[in-house]
Amino acid sequence: MAKFEELGIKNPILKALNEISFHGAFPIQAGAIPVLLSGQDVMGQAHTGTGKTAAFSLPIIQNIVPRKGIQALILAPTRELAVQISGEIQKFARYSNIRNVTIYGGQSINVQFNELDKGVEIVVATPGRLIDHIKRGSIRLENVKYVVLDEADTMLDMGFIEDIAFILDLIPEHRVTSLFSATMPPEILMLAEKYMRNPQRILIDADDLSGEGIEQAFLVIRDREKTDYLFKFIKENKAGQAIVFCSTKERTRRVAHELEKARFNVVSIQGDMSQFRRDKAMYLFKKGKADILVATDVAARGIDVPEVALVINYDVPN
Repeated sequence: MAKFEELGIKNPILKALNEISFHGAFPIQAGAIPVLLSGQDVMGQAHTGTGKTAAFSLPIIQNIVPRKGIQALILAPTRELAVQISGEIQKFARYSNIRNVTIYGGQSINVQFNELDKGVEIVVATPGRLIDHIKRGSIRLENVKYVVLDEADTMLDMGFIEDIAFILDLIPEHRVTSLFSATMPPEILMLAEKYMRNPQRILIDADDLSGEGIEQAFLVIRDREKTDYLFKFIKENKAGQAIVFCSTKERTRRVAHELEKARFNVVSIQGDMSQFRRDKAMYLFKKGKADILVATDVAARGIDVPEVALVINYDVPN
């Protein structure tokens, strides 16, 4: 495992990494960081859990200049993932005097105006709310030098591809662009061909994922038997918190309700919840005040809770 200083990362970032026990680089980080530091574009094919956030954010933090306005833009498909990325950047940039803001729908735009007025160098945003700010003139992109498209295939699935093109057309062509995606459908490849300059491709195999030590199993049962098996399985594996993924919002609500009836301490999130309720549910879960989180997979993007010991796909993941 390569060390971050061997990849070209300098103090004070190394100091921040050491404090959060980042002592060695995962494969996606070892592959992407030197390339991005050199100013070359990167296309990374990697799943969630491979360490992508550090891969794209450390070169940005190292290369941008404090107090010189918005110089980096990171686009993410969901509010939760945007918040998660921002939280990681704050840890990495603790001693770098670099500030970031999270821009997403569902939060008061006035709160975001206030944060922007304080001055930031990095914007982490979902596409729709970012476009609102662009049209209002509260975010300008003419000085952006670094662009990241994280989970690009998910943004494609959610219908953001035209919004992304609109945003990229407003950013100077002389920039460093990185794109990370679990899959590379034709639409993503076309986007890369139009907006990236000879990107270096980095492919992280499933064997290289950062989820070492995860035991996996599956159970073939009838749909009507799932709830009873779920109760039993959670009771027998109470080593920590649990996340239950469901395929639809309706299924998420029903499973959460059944768990509540069975006296489990549970919260849930799904796409049509208000931002306040989503934030409250995530707060309770991250603080350990809820033992089980039931969620649709899209709504749960960006969840990072170290105490999670059990992940259950109530439905076959797709």
